[in-house]
Amino acid sequence: MLRELTFAAALAALAAAGLSAPARAQAAPPAGALSPFATASEQEAAMAAGTLTSEDLVKSYLARIAELDKAGPRLNAVIALNPHALADARRLDAERKAGRVRGPLHGVPVLLKDNIESADGTATTAGSLALKDNVTNRDAPLVKRLTDAGAVILGKANLSEWANFRSTHSISGWTGIGGLVRNPYSLDRTACGSSAGSGAAVAAGLVTLAVGTETDGSVTCPAAANGVVGLKPTVGLVSRTHVVPISAEQDTPGPMTRSVHDAAAMLAAMAGSDAADAGTKDADAHKADYLAGLKPDALQGARIGVLRMTVGRSPQTDAIYEDALAALRKAGAVLVEVKGPDDAALGAVSANESEALRVEFKAALNAYLAGLPPKVTARSLDALIAFNNREPRETPLFAQEIFEAAARAPAITDPGYLAQRANAGKLARAALDKMLQDANVEILVGPSTGPATIVDPINGSRSLGSYSTLPAVSGYPHLTVPMGNVSGLPVNLSLIGPAWSEARLLALGYAFEQATHARINPQFLPNVGARPEFARAYDPR
Repeated sequence: MLRELTFAAALAALAAAGLSAPARAQAAPPAGALSPFATASEQEAAMAAGTLTSEDLVKSYLARIAELDKAGPRLNAVIALNPHALADARRLDAERKAGRVRGPLHGVPVLLKDNIESADGTATTAGSLALKDNVTNRDAPLVKRLTDAGAVILGKANLSEWANFRSTHSISGWTGIGGLVRNPYSLDRTACGSSAGSGAAVAAGLVTLAVGTETDGSVTCPAAANGVVGLKPTVGLVSRTHVVPISAEQDTPGPMTRSVHDAAAMLAAMAGSDAADAGTKDADAHKADYLAGLKPDALQGARIGVLRMTVGRSPQTDAIYEDALAALRKAGAVLVEVKGPDDAALGAVSANESEALRVEFKAALNAYLAGLPPKVTARSLDALIAFNNREPRETPLFAQEIFEAAARAPAITDPGYLAQRANAGKLARAALDKMLQDANVEILVGPSTGPATIVDPINGSRSLGSYSTLPAVSGYPHLTVPMGNVSGLPVNLSLIGPAWSEARLLALGYAFEQATHARINPQFLPNVGARPEFARAYDPR
């Protein structure tokens, strides 16, 4: 008999004691029980010790999804569950019992953002009702790499519909199929996007690991808003084949986890060249042992450039950032203040990026849709626009201005487009390279963004700034790691490096994580005003 209690059993015991779903979600597990917030390395250690099985781990997460995602606070982080997940877990348990362990992900559950195909009978929808029948029965190469490494695909995570590339007024984390992803730290606040469900599910302890995708900010923002680790790799390190596209120039999948160690283990499994994706031709040459460099003293002597946010600043985040910088210094890092590019230069990058992405999206999406199963009737961008116009469930909150602009965009061979893409990449790389070289630093750090803002379908969301665009457009890697919280809302530290510097970013991020242990578990509060210090002030009687 297993000594570890699964958290499914713990949930049942807490329910019997009369605790509400949110209270059960954050309650400390009974003695001997495995926490739903355990990392993959902790779960793997329990399985190696014989006190946990992958089957029980999967059952426990399925119970927690039923408890918190489909009922209780209704996080809406999970769109679909893999019907074969338990069978896959049992098979991996049998392998372990027979002496075969594939690696640090053996038997560990993973959610895929629902724009990544998997051969498990689930549809890949990008959140759109137009793709509800998109069951391709094929694994994206990154999924095959994960399952070959022993991961169990638990299902698909909700997202911002079409990876937030449908409307200029979209609500991050909302899809026509899955509804709105709620932030587990405060249910009225954004989970950001577009990998909203991936971030919220990992933060809420609905799964151990998740895969997100990013074109510009779609891994790093939801990771930061949900207080988890997120890595946008160098574009071309991870295959994009069988992933619903926006841009071959900027798209990349990336890991979202509760620890830097787990992100490194995921990247080690996911990275590599793919003959079907020409953009990954150099991946095998640059792939590294990402776990080998994870040492607590990695910051000793590291030269790090310090960025100062000037747009959308949050004073509370600034204070936490100062604490993070102090922790870096204490760990032995040499900090150098860096002058960032001026607003005009950043504006030129963004303007060229926006126009180029519309052209790339139209070409890439039309090619993707044309190859889908016959049951998918919307087989072009124009057909999707028509579908949304006649389907009221797709447009209750926002329209499709980006779709319509992309439909009018020129061909991918247009000279104007080619100049815009070249300019965007050149300007972004030059800006990052100049900061790194002028200050003679290995990486740059800054606040990933401010604390999550309230979801407001009337007035829209407020932006608290971000460093995502330069690494996104240049194709350089961007890691975000928890650095603290503002009244229970997470804020993260961004680490940005040159192309193919993932091993070093992860090493430095790991050392920062070990020095600070800044990540906190969510409380599933209805709003920040429900925190005792605010509730007493709101109603002092």
